[in-house]
Amino acid sequence: MDASDVQFFAPGQPLCVLTTQPLDRLLDYRAPEGGAATGAFVEVPLGPRKVLGVVWGAAQGDYPVARLRQVLRVLDVPPMRDELRAFLLRAADYTLTPLSLMLFLATRAPGLFHGPAMIRVYRVGTPPQRMTDARKRVYEVFDGFGGAALTVGEITRAASVSGSVVHTMAAQGALIEGEAPRDQPYPRLDPARGGKDLSEDQSQAADELRARAGDFSVTLLKGVTGSGKTEVYLEAVAECLRKGRQALVLLPEIGLTEGFLERVEARFGARPGEWHSGATVTERRRLWRMVGEGRAQLVVGARSALFLPYRDLGLIVVDEEHDSSYKQEDGVLYNARDMAVLRASLAGAQVVLASATPSLETWVNAGSGKYHRLDLHARFGVAELPDMRAIDLRGETVPHGRWISPSLQQAVQERLDAGEQSLIFLNRRGFAPLTVCRACGHQMQCADCDARLVEHRFLKRLMCHQCGATAPVPTSCPSCHKEGTMHPVGPGVERMEEEVRALWPQARVAVLSSDLFGSARALKAQIADIAAGGADIIIGTQLVAKGHNFPLLTLVGVIDADLGLHGNDLRAAERTFQLIRQVAGRAGRAERRGVALMQTHQPDHPVIKAILSGDDEGFWQAESAERAALAMPPFGRLAGIILSSPNLEHAFDVGNALATRAEPLHRIGAQVYGPAPAPIARVRGRHRVRLLVKAAKTAPLQAAIRAWAAQVKLPNDLRLAVDIDPQSFW
Repeated sequence: MDASDVQFFAPGQPLCVLTTQPLDRLLDYRAPEGGAATGAFVEVPLGPRKVLGVVWGAAQGDYPVARLRQVLRVLDVPPMRDELRAFLLRAADYTLTPLSLMLFLATRAPGLFHGPAMIRVYRVGTPPQRMTDARKRVYEVFDGFGGAALTVGEITRAASVSGSVVHTMAAQGALIEGEAPRDQPYPRLDPARGGKDLSEDQSQAADELRARAGDFSVTLLKGVTGSGKTEVYLEAVAECLRKGRQALVLLPEIGLTEGFLERVEARFGARPGEWHSGATVTERRRLWRMVGEGRAQLVVGARSALFLPYRDLGLIVVDEEHDSSYKQEDGVLYNARDMAVLRASLAGAQVVLASATPSLETWVNAGSGKYHRLDLHARFGVAELPDMRAIDLRGETVPHGRWISPSLQQAVQERLDAGEQSLIFLNRRGFAPLTVCRACGHQMQCADCDARLVEHRFLKRLMCHQCGATAPVPTSCPSCHKEGTMHPVGPGVERMEEEVRALWPQARVAVLSSDLFGSARALKAQIADIAAGGADIIIGTQLVAKGHNFPLLTLVGVIDADLGLHGNDLRAAERTFQLIRQVAGRAGRAERRGVALMQTHQPDHPVIKAILSGDDEGFWQAESAERAALAMPPFGRLAGIILSSPNLEHAFDVGNALATRAEPLHRIGAQVYGPAPAPIARVRGRHRVRLLVKAAKTAPLQAAIRAWAAQVKLPNDLRLAVDIDPQSFW
């Protein structure tokens, strides 16, 4: 159905509704009293329940109108715009996702059924007889917001005062207390407010982005770490706001949001809306409503912020666009980078893809002229790029049970003596990746997954990183029952912490790993403390590679630079290159020159040599040529078919049936590989079997896969998922 077919349905007239329920069809109803237009959000009966839906068009069936159930009511929110309806249709078609699931993504705001609750707000009253500095700052906040009503939280945060100041002013009549709907508009952002002084490189890039505002375009903003990409694309945000349109900035990691929000507030005078798992239920509902009403100018969020009901979306920035977290790996399988381009094309919006180490897909699109490209070649201000050096572990004597080489140990000591920070990087969570019995060789594995249990000494548990199941650390072997034989093998960040504390007992040590923080707030607080100089040595996983700025950090030590080079992952070289370059970029971001040291057994490996030489373009050219020779993405297309079932035989039966009925795929020249056990063959008690489809870049892959999968009847216990453009092959 064409999403642009907007029509009004009079009371009692038949119409169809798309619900958020897992159904494979639209449902027919009668329009309610007062009627309803296409795009209206409605509450409808479904069996004994009341569910959320959107009026999608005219009724689909020939069921007698008198026997249709009636729409219960139209919700008091702006109707879904044609642009968003078209986006959901196109995204569902591309990813082979049921349309109801796409609608679920677009309505993940609790409380949409209910009208907004009331909250206590304050307005300016009679000036107090005694004007203290704190009270003056409160009045200045109201001036900055144009006299709008503000909550206690908004006042205290913006004015840097306590709540008692606000309550005292209210008691004296200096502020007038009242009530207002909870879902208040967001404070207006001021694009004319002065930003930071830009370098010549930055100014030129900002001018080019401003010139492209107002129409659909895609630009790769490539710049070395610390080159000021954020300041450049904030100028694109400013231009978007000047034109009266809305902007979206996607970030790959929730831990980045607080620092970024502060930069936005400094640039525009107010904070934007936030959309991510760390936002409260109340804030998510408020943002969903205000975005639809056009009363939230800028949203900063995670990948799902793409599905908000923007009234007039004019700009999407995908920061660190190469980051793998932009790919949703469960439920609806989509890549936010690609969906951002799709949504912008429908909204007539500009896209900025920002990265120091862009994905190969983006690099190729920029090279072919499909995307524009802007380069920032130098770090901002006096900061210089770090020196990159390899520590050849073949020539170092590292004591048994230790992982920090003498050369790296000396470099860390020099930083401690100079009052500077060091970062020890190891992309492994927990204490040890494997626990094995020294007597019989038994390895601790998850009972429900084909995965080894990882020891987390901080939690005093073994944990499965696939399903999250935990078990106590055994004192005796579960197989041979001998006491004291269970031994941790290999290092994780917790084990690195143990080693660091033994080597430097007087140093202040901080560990940054996602599993060590119970909340986003705690993670943000730790990052802020480190940036302020609250640690001498930081130990971190890939979390530290995601855009953090630590001014005192001058040394990065990569414990195992070879870790990501093993295996047969299509993107292993690309990801290793990106990760180590990003981690190394944390060093020397202020006036002090940084050094990045990589411990490796393969200093002559092409990826390691490319990292050391700083020849980014040479690396991408070589990687591009290799992919092109194999007709692999981005020069060909892949789709993963994942079959999962508690019964391994059922999964293989369906896999074999698909493999033998692949004529719809052969007609478009596609090849089918498998079925074969997935690399992680069992997760949460379900066996996993994979097939891989490889096709030419221009092949109509989705239509062929639909026809192919429709030939096979699935057992009730089996799930089939299609992953278009897979980023991983687990």
